[in-house]
Amino acid sequence: MSWSALAAAADPQPVPVTLDEAAQKATNAAGWVEENWSTWLNTGLRILLILVVALLLRMAIRRALTKLIERMNRSAQAVEGTALGGLLVNAERRRQRSEAIGSVLRSVASFVILGTAGLMILGAFQIDLAPLLASAGVAGVAIGFGARNLVTDFLSGVFMILEDQYGVGDSVDAGVASGEVIEVGLRVTKLRGDNGEIWYVRNGEIKRIGNLSQGWATAAVDVTVRSTEDLDRVRAVITGAGEAMAKEEPWNERLWGPVEILGLDEVLLESMTIRVSAKTMPGKALGVERELRWRIKRALDEAGIRIVGGVPAQGEDAAADPTAGMAAPSAFASATSPQSVAATPIPPSSPNLSK
Repeated sequence: MSWSALAAAADPQPVPVTLDEAAQKATNAAGWVEENWSTWLNTGLRILLILVVALLLRMAIRRALTKLIERMNRSAQAVEGTALGGLLVNAERRRQRSEAIGSVLRSVASFVILGTAGLMILGAFQIDLAPLLASAGVAGVAIGFGARNLVTDFLSGVFMILEDQYGVGDSVDAGVASGEVIEVGLRVTKLRGDNGEIWYVRNGEIKRIGNLSQGWATAAVDVTVRSTEDLDRVRAVITGAGEAMAKEEPWNERLWGPVEILGLDEVLLESMTIRVSAKTMPGKALGVERELRWRIKRALDEAGIRIVGGVPAQGEDAAADPTAGMAAPSAFASATSPQSVAATPIPPSSPNLSK
């Protein structure tokens, strides 16, 4: 075989396309497009409609939630500074709570709407969603096991905010820490302790919580006097001190009820304890207790009633103990005591016995 034949076999010349074949291919392509263009148009319009409806619905819901939160804040600001507003929680707490609730609701609404729209778009492309949903379920379970603490913290924070268990400015006891709430988040709550330290407490770790700033508080004071005092006179002095305190500022606002004498809490041979109680504004019980002790002490001193444990008054009839300056009796004072007998020297032996 010659070199020319080999070259021709290695590099074959393209077969020329006739005009009839080209026309036939164009006709087939045009027919295929004509058969499927309606399907493409329907799919495109369906996807466009899904996107438009989802975006419009998301925008409408977010705007409605924003207006609802703003209305809540305006209604809270309307009562601020009034007598009713003083009984409610502070404005910062209401603002943070409303913003947190609005953020959660907007995020949930966006996730549901956009997620549903994405699944509908995939369905418009004739994609089988069953394997996708199964894979998403398995992935969700795996992520849930791996991030269960984070999910627990988030869900606990959501319910704490929705139920209004506590807020900014409240004094709470969260078990693991206690103090004043300075920030409430969906995952972490920040508390400022009594010494100024800041505690970061995960919401999922809070098993029980005591709110000391909701409702009302109780100020309790124990007054211990001698058992020989006249109870009616002591009651009158304490009642007068409480009534005078309730008429002065700022205690007239912090006291939400009269100072009550509950009775004798303990009776001993030398003393008796009287329990005094008063209902106060939330978070003000400690200050009321200190002021009440101060006033009761001054009133008792003016009435000549001494609190047990104080320095004895001058001129008080207190018989001195006659045995205070005497030494303790000694066992060697008696010659017949075992100690004296043991300490007596042994007499020398008889001369007759030595022989």
